[in-house]
Amino acid sequence: MNATDLRKMNLTELQTELHSLLKAQFGLRMQLATQQLSNFHQLKNVKRDIARVKTVITQKTNERS
Repeated sequence: MNATDLRKMNLTELQTELHSLLKAQFGLRMQLATQQLSNFHQLKNVKRDIARVKTVITQKTNERS
């Protein structure tokens, strides 16, 4: 997921995306705990995507202030 794509979204879409990424992260953590996770890089990528979304949300809320 690119930051440029995220900047085109509005705040409600970003919140929805963040919620789905957090669900995906939870699922991956559960797979890791039960030793079912085969691709460990997925967890790293989801964490980075969450950080990107949170950064864009912060930028958009600061623009409105």
